[in-house]
Amino acid sequence: MDGMGEGDALSRAVAAERTVVVFDFDGTLADTMGGIVEVASGVLRDFGLDEECLADCPKLVGPPFPEAFSEVFGLSLADAQLVTDRFRERYNGRGLVNWPNFPGIPELVRELSRAGRTVAVASSKREETLRVALRQEGIHDLFDRVRGKRRELGHDKADTLRELIGELGVAPDDVVMVGDRFYDVDAALACGLPCVGVTYGRTAPAGELERAGACSVAESVEELGRVLLG
Repeated sequence: MDGMGEGDALSRAVAAERTVVVFDFDGTLADTMGGIVEVASGVLRDFGLDEECLADCPKLVGPPFPEAFSEVFGLSLADAQLVTDRFRERYNGRGLVNWPNFPGIPELVRELSRAGRTVAVASSKREETLRVALRQEGIHDLFDRVRGKRRELGHDKADTLRELIGELGVAPDDVVMVGDRFYDVDAALACGLPCVGVTYGRTAPAGELERAGACSVAESVEELGRVLLG
């Protein structure tokens, strides 16, 4: 970004000093907004929601399912689980169209590895689906560790991130998170590490990441590389 102040420069320096980079998946590594919105809109329409309500479907990118359907649309836990099951049945059968890499992501991950960084993924997406998506996009093996959601309820992004850090055997002071929504920033801060926000996936409302406490915000994959590599 132009006009970077001293505070921004210090924040970027913090991110660049970390030896472990943990990426979110939806909206950060992969452009999943279109697929999630299309499938969710169809499922919710069949469930009886009107078109005005369906305008909120982009808000589903970020929070874990099934809780997301309760948070965004006020569904009961039982209805949210039912909608989630229907969503996954349709969504997982679509394959590659759901989760294309953002241009430049494979190259950035390789560059981080060449620079000696440990690179990992922590996502609220179910782990089996996450691994399928990463493999179909040809980037699964670029990461040192992949961790998704392993329990349906009572397991938030901070839990996933905390477990990943434990598996890596590193301290929070070694890690920086990269994510596209305030959920990622909240999870990172709960684990005692900074989070670089990204806006190139167009998932977060303007200012959301800054208000949540992101240490820096990158508007492109190229800018993210500059933040992470210094």
